[in-house]
Amino acid sequence: MQEKKVEAQNILSMNSVEVLYDNVMLAIKGVSVQVPTGGMIALLGSNGAGKSTTLKAISGLLKAERGRISRGEITFQGADITEALAQKRVEMGICHVIEGRRVFEHLTPDENLTAAAPHGMSRSTLNAEKDKIYGYFPRLAERKNSQAGYLSGGEQQMLAIGRALVTQPKLLMLDEPSLGLAPFLVEEIFGILQKINKDEGLSVLLVEQNALAALEIVSQGYLIENGRVVMHGTAEALKSNSDIQEFYLGGGETDFHNVKHYSRRKRWLS
Repeated sequence: MQEKKVEAQNILSMNSVEVLYDNVMLAIKGVSVQVPTGGMIALLGSNGAGKSTTLKAISGLLKAERGRISRGEITFQGADITEALAQKRVEMGICHVIEGRRVFEHLTPDENLTAAAPHGMSRSTLNAEKDKIYGYFPRLAERKNSQAGYLSGGEQQMLAIGRALVTQPKLLMLDEPSLGLAPFLVEEIFGILQKINKDEGLSVLLVEQNALAALEIVSQGYLIENGRVVMHGTAEALKSNSDIQEFYLGGGETDFHNVKHYSRRKRWLS
C-alpha cells in the first residue's frame, strides 16, 4: 500500500529505462527518475551523459532519431506511456522544450503563441493564457508585435517557454534553457520558472549543465554520467557534496570539459 501511495505522488516515474540507437548503441543504461507532482527536478551532467536522451524517451521523440526504449517503463500520472506516440504524450500534458530556442522567427511572439495553442482552444482561453504568459515575461509583452527572429537570445528562450506554457502542460521539460545566455538572463529566466512552478503547481524537469543555477531553484537533482544515474539527492545535499563542488560548481562555473580528470575521481561511487 505504501508503494502505491509513493507512486501516486509522482507525476512521472521512469523505471530502469534503457535506450538503444540504431539497435546498437546503448545511450542510457537503467535510468530511473521520479518527478513529484508539482515538483522541480534537475538532471545534471556533461555533454553526452544521456540527459537529452532521457527527455526524448519521456516525450516520445526517440523514434525520429532511430532510437527506442529497449527496457524499462515510463508512467505518467499512473498510466504506462512507454510505447505511446509523441502526440498522445502531448495531449496528456507532457511538453518538451528542446535545446536551441526553436521559435518561428518570421512570426511575432504573439503569433508564435497562437501557433502553439492546442487545436480546439477557444479564443477567450487563448487570450487568457497569453495574458498570463506576458505577465510572467514582461519583455515578451513589450516585443509581442516584433519579428521573433530579431529578439535577443534571452527573449527567444522566454518565447520558447511561453509557447510551451500556452499548451497548458502538466509536466514541462526544458533542455539546457541557459545555453548561450548571460548570467543575469539565466538568473531572470530561472527565477520566472520558479515562480511559475510555485504559482501554477506545474511540474518541471530541467536538464542543465549549469549546475550552480539549476540547484538554486530545484528541490532535487539527478547526476547522470555515461548513461547512468550516479547520484540522486536534495539540491542542498548535492550542493554540499565535495565532489559536486569540485567538478560541477568550481569557481562558480560548471566544469564538464576536463573529462579525463573527472573520470579519475568518483568518490561517490566508492
